[in-house]
Amino acid sequence: MLRLVPQRRFPAGFRHGYAVGALGALAFLAYSLLGLVKFATLRTGIYDLVIFDQGIRGYANFELPMSYAKGNWQELGSAFSLLGDHFSPILVLLAPLYWIHDGPETLIVVQAALFALAVLPLWVYVRRQLGAEAAYLLGTAYALSWPVAEAVNFHFHEYAFVPLLTGILFERLQAGHRGHALAAAAALLLVKEDLGIFVAGLGVGLLFISRWRRIGTLMVVGGAGFLLLASHVIIPASGGDPDRYWYFNGWGRTPGEAIERIVTRPQEVLSVLATPDTKVWTILLLFAPLLFLPLLSPYALAPVALLAERMLATDPGAAGWWGTRYHYNAAIIMALFCAAVDGATRLRRMIKGRRVRQFTRSWAAVTAIVTLGIMPFFALGDLLKPSWYQAGPRFAMATEAMRRVPDGVLVEAANALGPNISARAKVVAWAAKTAERPARAPWILADLRDRQPHFDSLQDQVADVERLRRRGYREVFARDGYVVLCDPSSVYQLAQDKLCPK
Repeated sequence: MLRLVPQRRFPAGFRHGYAVGALGALAFLAYSLLGLVKFATLRTGIYDLVIFDQGIRGYANFELPMSYAKGNWQELGSAFSLLGDHFSPILVLLAPLYWIHDGPETLIVVQAALFALAVLPLWVYVRRQLGAEAAYLLGTAYALSWPVAEAVNFHFHEYAFVPLLTGILFERLQAGHRGHALAAAAALLLVKEDLGIFVAGLGVGLLFISRWRRIGTLMVVGGAGFLLLASHVIIPASGGDPDRYWYFNGWGRTPGEAIERIVTRPQEVLSVLATPDTKVWTILLLFAPLLFLPLLSPYALAPVALLAERMLATDPGAAGWWGTRYHYNAAIIMALFCAAVDGATRLRRMIKGRRVRQFTRSWAAVTAIVTLGIMPFFALGDLLKPSWYQAGPRFAMATEAMRRVPDGVLVEAANALGPNISARAKVVAWAAKTAERPARAPWILADLRDRQPHFDSLQDQVADVERLRRRGYREVFARDGYVVLCDPSSVYQLAQDKLCPK
């Protein structure tokens, strides 16, 4: 007679742990694949991957986070502290990883891990409010969301820390742990100075919840105070300009003037928020998949405050803030998800009835479906295209051109090639001579067929290479549009005869 072996049953907590871990692991693999394939096929860029690579290498060497790519605009061969650009001391946590692998690939993988780990606190947060089914649906929706995809597509940025810390912050608020919530808010302030706006906005929202008013007051004071301290004391002390990113001249020349005009002329606020219409589309793409439920929660004041900072900018230099590209929207997407869950819960409490209960149970599925439908139109959709994994036809010549650049030299590099030699050379952006910066790097790695950020046309790029040749630069390599030049007389070059072949 066969004896049946009793089936072992794991507790629900273990099953959920494995399932949520699998969801996070899949997200990590997708993000890593997206970033590493772009890097391997020469589709990343100096801004901002090389800048962060150079800065974190400084931390790894127990030095300040200095970037040649940033400093080159002040003086050839000089390095500029990232703390003078944005106050992001949390990046020092990445330094030990550079002892394992020193190169931009580390940043790509770390960013993928940080975005993927954010699924875990979000799942816990949603499960408490709406149940496990909704938690899986919204966890999947976050993982596939276009703000995360576009941030991953931008190679690396300090905002990679924000979704994870934001998820922890809201989960700790939900659990009632005041100290933990304040610690998470403080950690957010170390990501970037403008997160002070986010923390202050959340503090204002908490003022509407009686048991959280004291914590809300601390967040308002702490967030606003930190923003002023970082922008007007720490960044200038590190060599930066507090007005470097002031794109609000349409409102005034100072923060005080801008705030006064925004408060006293609300009709102009609506006009600025709708001009150009790129802003409107971005706002709709952020809120519509969540069925605008974040607007029912006081938590929404945190992401809305940070979003308003970008959308109220008036200067053309802020155009990158307004659209769906780059990393900016990744800073608020987790907060929008958490506010939507809170909004759905409040709706269920306000309007009691079977239809409302059914709505709040099913909206998570709608959000997941909409997010899945949008996904192919953004960066993660590239993973579904077989042709995307193939390198371009000039890949072999690009690789050979990069090989001709010696280790340790200062090199002006074409935008797509700079990241792939950043681990072994001092990379700056290839740019023509200007009155402010007449000196040129001793090595030039040029691409005459791909339009570069600091030239107006391909013709200007060809003309720059010809000027350098007439100036005495030697041609080390020239094929398929790639040109490597070396200046044997450069005062910045050591062992010139060895490093600059005849």
